[in-house]
Amino acid sequence: MKILVINEPFVPYFCRTQRWAARTRGRVLRPPDWLAYATAVLEKDGFDAELYDFPARNWGKPQLRELIRKKQPRYVVLDSTTPSIYSDIECAGIAKEEADSVIIMVGPHASAVPDETLEISKGKIDIIVRGEYDYSVRDIIRALEDGSNLENVPGISYRKKGQIVHTPHRPLIEDLDALPLPAWHQLDILKYYAGDKLYPYMNIIAGRGCPFRCIFCLWPQVMHGRHYRLRSAKNVVDEMEYNLSNWPKIKKGELFFEDDTFTINRERAFEICQELLDRKLGVTWSANARSDTYDLDLFKKMKEAGCRDLVVGFESGDQAILNRIKKGITLNQSREFIRTAHRAGLLVHGCFVIGLPGETESSIKTTLRFAMEANLDTLQFSGSIPFPGTEYYDYCKDEGLIKATSWADWLDEGEQTTVVEYPNLTKTQINHYVDKGLRDFYFQPRFMFKFLFNTRSFSDLDRKSTRLNSSHT
Repeated sequence: MKILVINEPFVPYFCRTQRWAARTRGRVLRPPDWLAYATAVLEKDGFDAELYDFPARNWGKPQLRELIRKKQPRYVVLDSTTPSIYSDIECAGIAKEEADSVIIMVGPHASAVPDETLEISKGKIDIIVRGEYDYSVRDIIRALEDGSNLENVPGISYRKKGQIVHTPHRPLIEDLDALPLPAWHQLDILKYYAGDKLYPYMNIIAGRGCPFRCIFCLWPQVMHGRHYRLRSAKNVVDEMEYNLSNWPKIKKGELFFEDDTFTINRERAFEICQELLDRKLGVTWSANARSDTYDLDLFKKMKEAGCRDLVVGFESGDQAILNRIKKGITLNQSREFIRTAHRAGLLVHGCFVIGLPGETESSIKTTLRFAMEANLDTLQFSGSIPFPGTEYYDYCKDEGLIKATSWADWLDEGEQTTVVEYPNLTKTQINHYVDKGLRDFYFQPRFMFKFLFNTRSFSDLDRKSTRLNSSHT
């Protein structure tokens, strides 16, 4: 009995696993972390599960049809995002046509609007898993194979006798150490890259959830909750050591902590650093952080343990905007974070969002000025996107700010773009300033000099040049 777990095709370079699911201006391609966990759980339970990342293989729907026809899977697990949902349903239809597979759909869009997703699929999707799905996918397949009642599987939505049934929510996974390591052995890590990271790189998810209240952030509101659950330091470093044992010998690269905020729990961060030092792994790594968690002693310890870069959501250079989105940080904290990180010898990658509630041309220019003056090493700008299931989406919908008429409009020919307009700020203006921010920063003489002398290979130059050129168009 075959199970296929598929990061399905959409537009070229489409990246599902980032917070803004899109084809980014930097052409980032991240590994399908959550699908890799679900695959590993299935493998551990003795199921014949295969993980296919179509974007990484540069495969399209013809290859999907060929794979389904060849493998004849009984079950197909598909991911879902808002901009790709119609295409995701089309992929489900292909699996139905070629193998009459049971289609299990996971991911943020189906989780946020399960009723609508089942309705518009017109029978192509059998079951939706809401929120964290590592164990839910396994339990669905167990139940169907055993002839058990699906109503006993928490956290799922499906049709029964023409009516949509929602089982009670599944509690978030507390014991993350009990999960098997992700099925990285089924993926080619040389396929993944990001302009701000060493190549190749692979994600580590050392904890799930985020206790903060940012109104736009998809993952805690739809998938992983507000409670930050931690893996033990030993378990985390076990995974890092395992990954390094399977690392391509020709490349060093780095590992990236994809936790929403690695630096929230100071004691645990120290424990991971000490575990790394005790094992003498010599691994280079980077991590997400918040600007109100600066700590010179911790940063020095992280640097000693191999940390290279901190990725920080500064979001805006306008304090009023930060207050409106419930970010819970100040501009002074952001400035101090950058200074402290640099004192410890760490690089800082800044993330900014243009077009958040209350945004004006004046506030955007304030943000661009802040980003230029903050002494960041690298940065990214994104147009704000209200995804269903978030407080930001509800606000935009209530205020009539969403100009998209279909989920297909959540991207502009695959590119990351906003879908909102304010009375004094158009979608075109927001996208213009996203491109302007990237162009102004990356074409600074100081950055161009550093860019050229830090390029590690011609392939790295090609990836970075794509980011620069795409920000110019």
